[in-house]
Amino acid sequence: MTAYVIADIQVTDPEHYEDYKQAVPQTIKEHGGRILARGGAIEVLEGHWKPGRVVILEFDSIDAAREWWTSANYEGPKALRHDSSKSSLVVIEGV
Repeated sequence: MTAYVIADIQVTDPEHYEDYKQAVPQTIKEHGGRILARGGAIEVLEGHWKPGRVVILEFDSIDAAREWWTSANYEGPKALRHDSSKSSLVVIEGV
């Protein structure tokens, strides 16, 4: 069943974060994932959530999403993200 990784990212070092943005797409693709949304305009419709940069990724399954997130080829980009932002990520099963 399809799964989605949803990230809310507060960029703290924009210049360094650019390195992450360049490095990560290939790692997603190598695990069968694709980018659905990546930092576009945001409008809060209800509630008090004030997201920073929202990213939505699609994978074939939760297992595929976890394999990407824990993979050796994402290790370097993940370190770049940790060094240049504060982030929260969830994975959710699709319908």
